[in-house]
Amino acid sequence: MTREISDSDAARHREKMVNRKSVQDAEVAEKTIEKGLLMVNTGPGKGKSTAAFGLALRMLGTGRRVGIVQFIKGAWSTGEQQALTLFGDRVEWRTMGEGFTWDTQDLKRDIAAATKAWEEAKLLMADETIGLLVLDELNIALRYDYLDLADVVATLQSRRPDLHIIVTGRNAKPPLIEAADMVTEMTLVKHHFKAGVKAQSGIEF
Repeated sequence: MTREISDSDAARHREKMVNRKSVQDAEVAEKTIEKGLLMVNTGPGKGKSTAAFGLALRMLGTGRRVGIVQFIKGAWSTGEQQALTLFGDRVEWRTMGEGFTWDTQDLKRDIAAATKAWEEAKLLMADETIGLLVLDELNIALRYDYLDLADVVATLQSRRPDLHIIVTGRNAKPPLIEAADMVTEMTLVKHHFKAGVKAQSGIEF
């Protein structure tokens, strides 16, 4: 049922929204810097990579190219890969991981895979046609010390001025958080996995 709005209530609401718009417009006008951002999606909640792929879709919508390097996930087919590769050569997709560390159970192999992925990431960073680079699960590689943290942070900080980079994965290291322009922590409130629901196509992959 629709609530009845009196003329006085409508007038007060209009005045409130006019004032709010004035404040918002002034705040937006103050923001004049345009630069490539270093963004981090971390935390125990679901959706870190999903949000990054959504940003990739937005970037593609502007006509710019996107690079994606997956550091941990193995070479299995996922919905996001199938969808984004429909954009053809506008997407550079590199799945460099061999699966989670509890799957491989081989430290040397994991380090070698992460190192190869990082080299590929640096090549894509140097590609001036790339507008956004997604470094999926890089935080996991850093958490297990597969890569040198100081080198990674320094390289990300020295990226070209117009390149946007988004890093995903749990347990982002403090130096990376400090270097980032934006950090979003996904909070776990409730997860269907705990209720015995398995990973499903179109939701988890």
